[in-house]
Amino acid sequence: MRKIIVLVSIITSIFFINVSFKKNTKVEKIQPNSYSELYLNEIENYSNKLKEYSSNEISKDEIHLLRIELKNIDFWLRYFEPIAYKKLNGPLPVEWETEVFEKYEKPYKRIGAGLTLAENAIDENNNPDSLINESINTLPKYQIDSIQQLLTSFHHFYFCNRLYLLNLATIYSTGFECPDTNRIIPELKSMIKHSKKIYMTFDESFPSYELPSKYWNKYESMIEFIEQSSDKFSDFDHYTFIKNYVNPLFEINQNCIQKFGLTSKNMLDYSLNNNASTIFSKQLYRAQSSKGIYSRINDPELLNQIKELGKLLFYDPILSGNNERSCASCHNPTTGFTKPIDKDLKFDKIHQLDRNTPSLLNSNFQQLIMHDGKHQNLNQQAKDVITNHEEMNGKEDEILKKILSCKEYKKTLKIIANKTPGYTKITFEHITSAIVFYYTSFSNYQSPFDDAMNNKIDVSLNVQKGFNLFMGKTACATCHFIPQFNGVKPPYTGSEFEVLGVPETNKYEKLDNDKGRGIINPVSEMLNAFRTNTIRNSSITGPYMHNGCFNTLEEVIDFYNEGGGNGKGFTIDNQTLSSEKLNLKNSEIEDLIAFIKSLDENVPKITIPTYLPKSSNSKLNNRIIGGTY
Repeated sequence: MRKIIVLVSIITSIFFINVSFKKNTKVEKIQPNSYSELYLNEIENYSNKLKEYSSNEISKDEIHLLRIELKNIDFWLRYFEPIAYKKLNGPLPVEWETEVFEKYEKPYKRIGAGLTLAENAIDENNNPDSLINESINTLPKYQIDSIQQLLTSFHHFYFCNRLYLLNLATIYSTGFECPDTNRIIPELKSMIKHSKKIYMTFDESFPSYELPSKYWNKYESMIEFIEQSSDKFSDFDHYTFIKNYVNPLFEINQNCIQKFGLTSKNMLDYSLNNNASTIFSKQLYRAQSSKGIYSRINDPELLNQIKELGKLLFYDPILSGNNERSCASCHNPTTGFTKPIDKDLKFDKIHQLDRNTPSLLNSNFQQLIMHDGKHQNLNQQAKDVITNHEEMNGKEDEILKKILSCKEYKKTLKIIANKTPGYTKITFEHITSAIVFYYTSFSNYQSPFDDAMNNKIDVSLNVQKGFNLFMGKTACATCHFIPQFNGVKPPYTGSEFEVLGVPETNKYEKLDNDKGRGIINPVSEMLNAFRTNTIRNSSITGPYMHNGCFNTLEEVIDFYNEGGGNGKGFTIDNQTLSSEKLNLKNSEIEDLIAFIKSLDENVPKITIPTYLPKSSNSKLNNRIIGGTY
């Protein structure tokens, strides 16, 4: 699961970031040897060394030194210039982007450059010069100056720091963009210690908004922990690092954002929630609206009515063309809103669907929906399934007519439509939004692992070992990011896709022929790429992969352990998963599974309706709750 990925990230490059602060707040003047001057000195130092090394044939040792220098300015550059950063240290030669802020824009191509790709080029006996030269011209002086100008006020600092802390847990400590595992922990140590200098200079420049003493105490403890840690990546204790240091620091930083009344207009803060108390909070970020057309409704009683309506509709086959198939037909609530078979039947009751039914649990934490990222939101997905001739084969106008023939449905829909500004006429979106609101309500629950990370309970040593394997040796965390353990990484504005080389069956007789994301975006990098799903609730949501080819977690781990499709003997030129074997011991596999099972969430028992609303059309009153197939 090593991160050499084809990704759909959704990040906007903003040269002049406007972060607003509460009214009537005095902006302090910059002092000599200030915070902004520190930034300028650091970036000039890095630029000069980059130019110096580029004049000669660069070596891996020089790249390692440059990476340390780059990490000294990561704190600012990742926040202010995330697109430019891909030219400084991009993990991929080609990335395909889809902006979440312009959701209907087609994916477009970005070319990567910089240190990671240069080091890979040296490993592959290729010339890295062009990749380094590309970096030299990445940040022209006006961009450097514009960032420095932004640093003459304090407004951005706690948002920069938030992204830094999230990346400590997900990027800097996992090897996401560091190809040499021997360098991951030394770089992490250097960065953490250098950030102390950034903090000190900020506090000196803006004493009224300085970091609180409890933050300093915890950060000093983290420095002590990191200095005592081995440089060997496989030995690093990610569990203790994140639980005892990064997560508590994040909570303090969030409190500071609230205390100082800070609000951000930077698109990198688009999804993040200032009120989330910890990294392992289900409120950390928002990828999908659970309310849909009901987004302006906040009355608890009315929301409960919408949820109950959605529940009835979810189990009602009235949505299908033959009144025999419901949402629950494929999304069984007792198995995590999926179905424990590889592929469900098509509408014709004879043939199988092309893909495995994905779980609906935590689907609202994905920026793009479906295995191939076909849809931008959950309402689109619901509508597509209901009207798809191979799935439910319903027609919008006919469904509305049938639903409104039911007195109970009509009464409830009239009430909530009247409370929906701009949508007082009952529409199909009222139906899909109610269904989405119902099933996403089951995505709000925590797992034992979340509770452990939030210091509410303890987990077994096996779980801790499994997590450390997940974050370290197996490199799972370079595709499945904390806290949702899906393909959405900080700042949580994009969904990533991988080419794994999934077989047609667990017999490995041939490669599965599903083109995946390549159907949506027909380019070579996306051929056979699929969205990285969450591993939460995995023990109840099998079988696994887009085609349901693996029946057990052991089979899944074996696939990754052997290096994916290439490791299993297929030839896949664009496989993004490393083909290197992981050589996991049996005890390590057991620990890994123990960790995965600790992510099973404490979802309460789900009750199904005891009735379906009666219709004035007697032919519709023989409907079976949940459908017949």
